[in-house]
Amino acid sequence: MGGFKKFLMRGNLVELAVAVVVGATFSGLVQALVKDLITPLIAAITGGGGPDFSQYVFTVNGAKFMYGDFINHLLSFLIIAAVIYWLVVMPMTRVIAFFDRDRKATEKKCPECLSDIPVDASRCAFCTAELSQVRAADRPPA
Repeated sequence: MGGFKKFLMRGNLVELAVAVVVGATFSGLVQALVKDLITPLIAAITGGGGPDFSQYVFTVNGAKFMYGDFINHLLSFLIIAAVIYWLVVMPMTRVIAFFDRDRKATEKKCPECLSDIPVDASRCAFCTAELSQVRAADRPPA
């Protein structure tokens, strides 16, 4: 039972739970933004039949296709994806690039199979191609 308690109290699990709750709340907020502000704005600009896309449907042999609701969800998805990209992915990419800029290369590409291999390797571990015998430490600076 102690192992289960440790598992539940690990930082990663708690952080993940907080992220899920915040993400769900953010999703609800974006859906309200799309439904209450963006789609009425689009309807006002285009002169559409109504401000709520979710009411747009067509029927084929008694089957109802709610394409307007799909448009609402598509807009929500695009907004959430854009926010995540601009507020999470881009900053993290810059932070990682900042810390990796001074890091010394530890791997190179094999000229035969293009696998990543250690810089000092004399033979590729993947295709067994023999590499040049000049070690990285002995090479003249580039």
